Amino acid sequence: MKKIGFLGLGIMGQAMASNLVRAGFEVTVWNRNPDKCAPLVELGARQAESPREVAAECDVSFAILADPAAAKEVCFVAEGVLAGIGDGRGYVDMSTVDSDTSQSIADAINSAGGRFLEAPVSGTKKPAEDGTLIILAAGDRSLYDEAVPAFEKMGKLCPYLGTTGQGARMKLVVNMIMGGMMTAFCEGLALGQKSGLEGNQILEILMAGALANPMFGGKGPMILQGEFPTSFPLKHMQKDLRLAIALGDQLGQPLATAAAANESFKRARQLGLEEADFAAVFKTID
Repeated sequence: MKKIGFLGLGIMGQAMASNLVRAGFEVTVWNRNPDKCAPLVELGARQAESPREVAAECDVSFAILADPAAAKEVCFVAEGVLAGIGDGRGYVDMSTVDSDTSQSIADAINSAGGRFLEAPVSGTKKPAEDGTLIILAAGDRSLYDEAVPAFEKMGKLCPYLGTTGQGARMKLVVNMIMGGMMTAFCEGLALGQKSGLEGNQILEILMAGALANPMFGGKGPMILQGEFPTSFPLKHMQKDLRLAIALGDQLGQPLATAAAANESFKRARQLGLEEADFAAVFKTID
């Protein structure tokens, strides 16, 4: 893998692409807002004018985009990835999308003579910066093997999960559980404090027992302070819950807890919190 492309330089993409540049890869970047390319160019990346240019010039192009609509647009527009892919070059979509979206992109890339791998990530801003994401890859095995050296600079674990769609489904399961845990956590903190318990003591007790986990440890102080600097935007969590519930509908799987959590996140969006960290769902409960 000589040349790497990277499409999408939001909170996650900026950190992930930076790790690739710092690791010595030859990286070409593109973002809808070109100004976001500047920090990467300062590190040594090259800026492209379009997704087509990235896909045409790079051996493997990575993308991490906001939602299914953005993932499709970057692929299918006139100057999109599909217009530049071919000759066995690889496209790795690390966006969190539903399996149908992933499959439609895979089919198009393969038909154009490229190779496709889905690789959504589990983790937020800090793991992206630290290169400790969990990368959930599925699709073309040869492309997976080729992408592993880059994955190892972005994540700490990159299992191969099989055919296209399995990575997308695994990511929705992970984020569905995370969203449900966050709403239960917020309800517990709200109940405890309103009953006269001290917030920091609640956290201390939780972190000393079977409920201890990095999310509670990281988000708890944020919730108690009432400040929600964005690590994982609330709007993306609500999107992931919606996609997980849709998958449950397809499979006839009841998801009562996830559905309830989704309503809390929808309410948070109505309150104007969609750009805040997803822990701001506390404001719908407090």
